[in-house]
Amino acid sequence: MASLQPGSSIMPGKTNPVICEVVVQAGAQVAGHDAAIAAAGAGGAFELNAMIPVMAHNALQAVALLASVSRLFAVKCVDLLEADEARCRSLAERSSALATALAPRAGYDKAAALVKEALSRGRSVRELAVERGWVTPAEARRLFDPIRMTRRLR
Repeated sequence: MASLQPGSSIMPGKTNPVICEVVVQAGAQVAGHDAAIAAAGAGGAFELNAMIPVMAHNALQAVALLASVSRLFAVKCVDLLEADEARCRSLAERSSALATALAPRAGYDKAAALVKEALSRGRSVRELAVERGWVTPAEARRLFDPIRMTRRLR
């Protein structure tokens, strides 16, 4: 990703998240527009509101700002994101949530205890389940497959 504002006064090598900061600033500005609209709306009397022009102006400004910052965020941030597939796979395979597949076989309490142990020992639920003989390595590959677990059942 191209750096828009590299550097930091206290952290060498850091890239400042300026696009995300712009989105937050735009959100604050839109909140201000909303407050102005609410105050103007409260100023109406007898179904006549002389504040309609300021309400319309603030609503249009908010919509324009949101449209602009949304495009900027999409182009300068979202479109440039790339998943580290190996890291994602590793994290998914070490997730304690995989123990839900073990609960019907070993019981909730045993699966919960296994999760606690896996977390404390820095091991995966899969490794410990195989090590204990609760599942074979082949069963573990299938049972603890995060891709299979997230697919919709048919």
